[in-house]
Amino acid sequence: MPEILRRVRVLIAPNAFKGTLTGAQAAQAIREGVIASGLPASCRVLPLADGGDGFLETLLAKEDGELVQCRVTGPLLEPVLASFGWLQGGEGAGVIELAQACGLKLVARPSPDTAARASTLGLGELLRQALARGPGTILVGLGGSASTDGGSGLASGLGFRLLDSRRQPISPGGVGLLDLDCIDASGADPRLGQTELVAACDVDSPLTGPQGAAAVFAPQKGADPDTVQVLDRGLQRLEAIVTRDLGRSRLAEMAGAGAAGGAAFGLSAFCGARLEKGVSLVASRVGLDAALDETDLVITGEGRFDRTSLGGKVTGEVLRRCAQRRLPCLLLVGSADREMTASVRGMGGQLVRTSGNPPEAGAMTPELAFSELRAASRRAFLELEARSLAG
Repeated sequence: MPEILRRVRVLIAPNAFKGTLTGAQAAQAIREGVIASGLPASCRVLPLADGGDGFLETLLAKEDGELVQCRVTGPLLEPVLASFGWLQGGEGAGVIELAQACGLKLVARPSPDTAARASTLGLGELLRQALARGPGTILVGLGGSASTDGGSGLASGLGFRLLDSRRQPISPGGVGLLDLDCIDASGADPRLGQTELVAACDVDSPLTGPQGAAAVFAPQKGADPDTVQVLDRGLQRLEAIVTRDLGRSRLAEMAGAGAAGGAAFGLSAFCGARLEKGVSLVASRVGLDAALDETDLVITGEGRFDRTSLGGKVTGEVLRRCAQRRLPCLLLVGSADREMTASVRGMGGQLVRTSGNPPEAGAMTPELAFSELRAASRRAFLELEARSLAG
């Protein structure tokens, strides 16, 4: 890493630390750590998101906007209070974070049953609320979902009828897709054709198969191996009926179609949404590239760093952009797979764990996470400066 003596310009651009800190809170903890080092530094804070936690907060913080609250249907069909953002510029734009309506965080005890039944109906209801304002664009952040229903619940919330062989509505959730016989689009919300929809995906996964939404992500939502197979068959059925009844083919193979349990596929199939990497979309809107061009050191981070972090997550994208510019990059994480240290080093970065002895699951509080992240950033900044002087 290059020498960073004198007054170093530090760009602090973390993701949320899932379950403990928002992106803004993580950035503040890192900033305090850098200042606590006592070394001369100027810090610029630029929290990021990839479509999951913090997507709404990050865009609202950067652009002139307001938060609109409404009651919608939760992942297990219970009423929940959710919000969407409204950005004032241009023709107006809506910002939706799927997890607000149907996130895994809303399921108290994930199980094979909840993984099979969880629905994206609330996402469709949020979309309808945003459509009522007549936006030119709606940005939908995908991540942290409880469901693997391919966006079928979303479609129902927008007026599509997903019917079984008796012309009755199918059951909610991915398990209901096994009974899908036809799709009736006659009642679909006509405003969908008047609005540009962009789905911000946090993964590159296709809809089905060994790398698809069910196989890779449903176990994280409580699914056991049998439920994973059922969900994958349901998604395959949905793809076939969408191709036949809506004339939308090959959508399941798109990178990102499997995001949020296939909600990305549903947004494309039923709403004509364009799929984008969430971190790229956010980076563009908050001006990440310009900020990178005016800094000497970048500090990013997230709660857990694994292989998926390099396939569409904030930390992997920041590392990639730093490598292109040969910028030193510190990556602060709560935990990481062993082999990831070498992967980060190979990209010119340095992986730093915030704690040598991570607490048991559920024991990490926001206060503890903030304290450990602050201490880790101070320690890492001092060590980096010491190596720079020694070199």
